[in-house]
Amino acid sequence: MRRSVALFCVLLTAAAASAAAQVVPAAVGRQISITAGGMGSLFQPSFQGDWQPVVNPGQNCTSTSVCEPVSNPSSLGLFGVGAYVDVKFTRWIQLEAEGRWMRFNQLTPYWAPAGSGGIYEDNYLIGPRVPLVHVWKASVYGKALIGYGNMGLGAYPGLCSTATCIASGRFTDIAFGGGADIKLTRRITLRAFDAEYQYWPQWSSSSLAPYGVSMGVGYRVF
Repeated sequence: MRRSVALFCVLLTAAAASAAAQVVPAAVGRQISITAGGMGSLFQPSFQGDWQPVVNPGQNCTSTSVCEPVSNPSSLGLFGVGAYVDVKFTRWIQLEAEGRWMRFNQLTPYWAPAGSGGIYEDNYLIGPRVPLVHVWKASVYGKALIGYGNMGLGAYPGLCSTATCIASGRFTDIAFGGGADIKLTRRITLRAFDAEYQYWPQWSSSSLAPYGVSMGVGYRVF
């Protein structure tokens, strides 16, 4: 996770530096702005620790089975924190990058060994952000992002008695969503809500579709 966070920070810094480098002509410089913020999120991970044998789907896994995870709505929502950076080049050309670490309220399968941890999801995404409408001090936007998700799948089922059988993976993550930012001061904005639907096209032998909402506060760097 530390490497992923470091990589994400480097990418955000590079994006900011690239934008800043373009602030040469005065007319263009007045249009470019960078806003960085933090957020809290609640997500449905679409996985609650269900596994099935690859050879005989529908049966229970055993210590001798080769099993794969199955997408199902979770009985618990994941809570987490995140960070985002919005780069505005012009009125219609904008970029958003976000990182989200959904590590709280993890569901631990009943067969998991004590202290092994549970199910979690992390996201690292970047893509275009499109302003839709401006009402009062609120700016409503849509976005389409792509990147990857890191996921902890909990313990591998069967006769698992040690933390060495914990499953995890990295998967392509495509996200669509939108929300509303409310301008509180010249530099501070409230991210009143941000809704996001994610599609992980190659997860196990099928796909995964997490979704959730976020709230946060942003600060306009310049």
